[in-house]
Amino acid sequence: MKNILIINGHPDGRQERFCAALSDAYADGAKAAGHEVRRVKLGALRFPLIDSRETFEASEPPEDMKQIQDDIRWAAHVVLVHPLWLGGPPALLKGMLEQVFRYGFALGKPGSGERMGLLHGRSARVIVTMGMPSPVYRLVFGAFGVRAVERGIFAIAGIRPIRRTLIGGIEGMSDRERTEILKKVNGFGNAGS
Repeated sequence: MKNILIINGHPDGRQERFCAALSDAYADGAKAAGHEVRRVKLGALRFPLIDSRETFEASEPPEDMKQIQDDIRWAAHVVLVHPLWLGGPPALLKGMLEQVFRYGFALGKPGSGERMGLLHGRSARVIVTMGMPSPVYRLVFGAFGVRAVERGIFAIAGIRPIRRTLIGGIEGMSDRERTEILKKVNGFGNAGS
C-alpha cells in the first residue's frame, strides 16, 4: 500500500471540470485498493506569486504551501492532473509549484553541499488534458510544457520514475470516450502507478 498525493492542478475549482473527474477516478481506484490518499485542489488555494530570486531563496512559503510540502513528504507517489494551457501548465499551477519546490525542501541550495534532489524515493504520474490531439502535442510541439514539469521540477527534485498520461481532443470527446478514460485512470489509482 502506498501513500498517494493527488493534486488537481486546474485553476478552476468547479467539480464539473474533467480534471476533477480524473482526480476523483484516480482517488477512487487508489482507495479501493487500500492506498492512503490525500488531495490538493489548486482552485481552492490563494497565494502570492514569487516575483524575485530573493523571495524564492529567503522567504517562507505561505501556510497552504507548507501543507502541500508536508503532503509531498508523506507521499510515496504524487499524481498531478492539469489542463494544458498555451502549451504548458496554467500559470497559477506553475506559481504553486514555484512556492512548493524550494531550496531546502526539494532542492539543495547551490553551494551548500546538499544534493540537488531532496525528494528521492518518490514516484509520480502527470495526467494532462488538452484540446489538440495528444500525438500532435508530442510530435509537433515536443511536449515541452509537460517535460518542463517532469524534468525541471519533479526529476530535478529527485522524483522518479515519472509516468505521463496525455489526454487529447478533450472538447470533442464523447461520453463513452470520457468513461473509458476515467476507467483507465481509476486503474492507475488501483495500481498506485
